[in-house]
Amino acid sequence: MTRLALLRHGHTEWNRAGRIQGRSDIPLDADARAELSGYCLPAPWNMAAIWSSPLSRAAETARLVSGRTPNTSEALTEMNWGNWEGERGAALIGIPDSGYCHIEDWGWNFRPPGGESPAELWERITPWLETLSSDTLAVCHIGIMRVILAKAWGWDFAGPAPFKIKRNRLYVVDLDNMQPQADPIRLLRRDAGK
Repeated sequence: MTRLALLRHGHTEWNRAGRIQGRSDIPLDADARAELSGYCLPAPWNMAAIWSSPLSRAAETARLVSGRTPNTSEALTEMNWGNWEGERGAALIGIPDSGYCHIEDWGWNFRPPGGESPAELWERITPWLETLSSDTLAVCHIGIMRVILAKAWGWDFAGPAPFKIKRNRLYVVDLDNMQPQADPIRLLRRDAGK
């Protein structure tokens, strides 16, 4: 069995402001660094191969929780939000002709202007997934996680998602049959048990 555990990067200033980051290389903020320094990976994920997006917020999250330097892959870079990067989703939704909509109304072919659709992201990530042959942890972005989990859960970006992505949790998918583990696994607090 080949399993993939997905972990979302820590908060950035843009996350907290509700700005769309996409491929913009926005670093973790000081609060995220302090929080993530207090966590570590549970077994057996502490021994798994570790990969991350090359964007600093993901690579640094990987280093903080694992104590190791991750391999990086461009395939794990966040969804390209094109002209909407740096904008606030709440502002875009209020502009009738912006084209912005909630994720429950996307479908696989929703594409931000100048950006990338979930279907195109899936085409980008699939060759990397096919190289995996042992348990692997990928520290990445919510867009990457949504697409992989959508495939695993059979969700078509229409209606409410059958999963909720939270920080500091591992979302595990069995890649051999593309099945999700029902419940995410929490990261461990470093001071637990002391």
